[in-house]
Amino acid sequence: MNSSVFLIGPMGAGKTAVGRRLGQELGMEFYDTDLEIQRQTGVDIGFIFEKEGEDGFRRREVAAIERLTQLPSIVLATGGGAVIHPENRSRLSQRGRVVYLRASIAQQLRRTRLKANRPLLDGESPEETLGKLAQQRERIYEEMADLTINTNGRKVPAVVAEIVSWFQDPG
Repeated sequence: MNSSVFLIGPMGAGKTAVGRRLGQELGMEFYDTDLEIQRQTGVDIGFIFEKEGEDGFRRREVAAIERLTQLPSIVLATGGGAVIHPENRSRLSQRGRVVYLRASIAQQLRRTRLKANRPLLDGESPEETLGKLAQQRERIYEEMADLTINTNGRKVPAVVAEIVSWFQDPG
């Protein structure tokens, strides 16, 4: 197993913010699957969802995770739905250490309400959508996780410090 750290969890859990800081703390390159897909395509995630649907986006996500998880010693923030594909679960679990950043629906709503580029939240009730997504994904996040951290009400440096401590002494 390489020494990469892969962050999973729902949107709004802090994966990108924590991942960026964690990469700095550990001296590792940071990647975000959504940002990599945007960089490769030259368009935002919302545009991909609009033109290709969620299935098209998920195919791109599978390819990005396949490529990125082969890089040595990286920190990778995945999209909230990355875990729904068995091949992603397998690659993440086999190629690094998986950290589940848990966040309540209320916390997710607070963190996502001002951010664009959340196509799954464009419907009538973001709160209802987040609840359904949690029902579908939470068990998977828990099963995959080598470490689970609740991010509710916590600042990025505190979450990063907990991961760094675990990473340096996972026993």
